[in-house]
Amino acid sequence: MVIDDDDVQAAGIRGRLGELCYASGLLRPLQHARGYMRQDLRILAYHRVLTLPDSRAFDFDLALISASVERFREQMQLLKRRFRPMRLSDVVAALDSGSRLPANAVVVTFDDGYDDNYRAAYPILRELGIPATFFVSTGHIDSGQPFAYDWLVHMLLRTSAQQLVLPELKLDVPIPDERAARRELGASVLRHMKLFDDTAQQAAITRMEREWQMPREAARPPECRPMNWDQLREMHAAGFEVGSHGVHHRMLAKLPHDQMEEELMGSKTTLERELGTSAMLLSYPVGGDLAFDDGVIKATAAAGYRAACSYICGTNLHSATNRYALFRLPVERTMGMGWFAAMLTLPELMGYPTASRAGIAESVQACSC
Repeated sequence: MVIDDDDVQAAGIRGRLGELCYASGLLRPLQHARGYMRQDLRILAYHRVLTLPDSRAFDFDLALISASVERFREQMQLLKRRFRPMRLSDVVAALDSGSRLPANAVVVTFDDGYDDNYRAAYPILRELGIPATFFVSTGHIDSGQPFAYDWLVHMLLRTSAQQLVLPELKLDVPIPDERAARRELGASVLRHMKLFDDTAQQAAITRMEREWQMPREAARPPECRPMNWDQLREMHAAGFEVGSHGVHHRMLAKLPHDQMEEELMGSKTTLERELGTSAMLLSYPVGGDLAFDDGVIKATAAAGYRAACSYICGTNLHSATNRYALFRLPVERTMGMGWFAAMLTLPELMGYPTASRAGIAESVQACSC
């Protein structure tokens, strides 16, 4: 069996504490005790499920790999044994009716629409009978092109250029020789880029493609491709939910209002045409506190969506106050099984931290992670 060389390693205090609690058997009684004190909804957020023979040789963003195939199976087996997996649409129905959710309710979600969702995650979910929601960027499903942010990391890993010059982002920095250092630079550029409006972001990526002669339009790399409509139709027919992640994976709050509305309406219309069912679920692309705001929330509701997920760490009290800003628990590839189990059991202490929540309405209720 091929194992990702970075797998199994717990990271930091949360990882070590999680492994200790998991090995000691403390998590079950802690789960029961917490259940008496707090009834809330946990939503897991995944991107990619992929086993790598050598992560150092991977030419795309490692941060988007949530788990190896082997680890994902273990996670879903634990979820089935100890929690109550639910469809996100059933959560929405409960919100509409005022019904209580069952204890230990958990929803599994995926963002973006990578084809390993179909090849790796879908067979495991289907085998174990665990529902999930797949949020896809419909423009990428149509085109088969890689996602812009992932392509940026790819270009930085592969370029022979010695300097990264992006006036749009006020960046002029040397490109290191070492691959690990290039990954760090890529992560830093992405964080910096997401502070700017969409026009500057797209101009910067286009500049890199043009000057380094690495056009994304001509690329269909097998390691970084989206699903296609036939795969999505098969998953949908098998009972899995497909929701919107915009058309082109743009940060909605960084767009002019009319383009933001087109991302919401265009993706919804395409999903309904291709899958033959109402599209009522959305995940905000990027999903942090800079990716959506009150204007985006109002437009989301006006477009006919019934609920929307953020990428901010937390759980959700059973009320309708944050149905358009649902918090989730991101799953990261550095998580061993102990950390994962502890995060589900004690998300307030063990969830992957969100750096900032500036701009999120004070009325939204969620736990802090």
